[in-house]
Amino acid sequence: MPDTTDPSRPDPWAVGTAAVILAGGLSSRMLGPLKPLLPLAGQTALARLAATLRHAGVTDIVVAGGHRHDEIAAEAARLGLRFVYNPYYETGMFSTVRAALAVLPPTAAQVLITPADVPLFRPATVVRLLGRAGAPDAPPVLYPSFAGERGHPPCLDATLAPAILAYDGDGGLRAALAPYPFEELPVADALTLADMDTPDDYAVLDVLAGRLDIPTPAEAEALLAIEAVPPQGLAHARGVAAVAVALTRGLNAAGAGLDCELIEAAALLHDVAKGQPHHEAAGGRLLDALGFSRAGAIVAAHRDIDLPPQAPVTEREIVYLADKFVHGSRLVSVPERFGQKLALFAHDPEAVAAITRRRSNALAILARVERALPRPLADILATTGLTPARQP
Repeated sequence: MPDTTDPSRPDPWAVGTAAVILAGGLSSRMLGPLKPLLPLAGQTALARLAATLRHAGVTDIVVAGGHRHDEIAAEAARLGLRFVYNPYYETGMFSTVRAALAVLPPTAAQVLITPADVPLFRPATVVRLLGRAGAPDAPPVLYPSFAGERGHPPCLDATLAPAILAYDGDGGLRAALAPYPFEELPVADALTLADMDTPDDYAVLDVLAGRLDIPTPAEAEALLAIEAVPPQGLAHARGVAAVAVALTRGLNAAGAGLDCELIEAAALLHDVAKGQPHHEAAGGRLLDALGFSRAGAIVAAHRDIDLPPQAPVTEREIVYLADKFVHGSRLVSVPERFGQKLALFAHDPEAVAAITRRRSNALAILARVERALPRPLADILATTGLTPARQP
């Protein structure tokens, strides 16, 4: 499977990387507030970008400002970032790009460029870009790509800076980079596309800022593709997700208050590390390294859960239980699922004892879920559209 470097550890190739945050715009559609200074879950957009880049190991960060530059410069200083003023900011963003590139350190090997109004892409995205940029066959221009669409931040070979500085500006940075080889690098990060041009955009991003540790189902699907999960694995993942969502909707109709998006994403990813030793723990570590810690905790626990009677049924138990209802991509009962395992390991008394214990745990959780459902379990499962493994 592809390499997935832990973004919590600064990467050796990031030492020669600089980053540019473009903060020179008028913020005219925001009707007053400066976008770089808007709070997102307790931090300004500029602070979030700085934290993301530093978490990925990038420490040489330049903020380029123009409109109300004194306010931007003050926030940059508070964050320990270099600031450069662009007196030509009213001519467009490309002039701000040029102002920033003009002060790049000579040691920079790569440069990441992002506008301040795309503030929530994750550290793992930066790590993935820099990992590819450090390869001998890397093109000079790399774009993160989600669902086939280019996002931010592009990563450029710093040797392109003189040509960009000399460009006349027609068509902006995209046109300046058009002559050069590029690669669109898939990432499991929809927030590479999420900007905040309007108050409505900002309201959405403010909510998303509090959920960065939860992949969306679309991000989960993107990660399955990046990790090259085979078709049978995809079918199983989607089957488990269908059961998990059906159970969640049933329980939420009775007031459970479960996070359906978290459950669906974790269910899709529960076997993302299948084939590795202790795949549930490996999958949890992978997701944690990518910043998806809440989903990772669920994935790490999906093999077996011994839930105390007084403990609540949470998102973790729903994904765990849904996995027990799906064999391949077909529905089975929980007793059937464990019966298959018992038959397979009938010659191994130790394995039989472990499987019997896990079956007891699963049946206990199932009983609690069934008591809480407002409709019969069979009716809930019928909504998944999955084919039963055994026809009546």
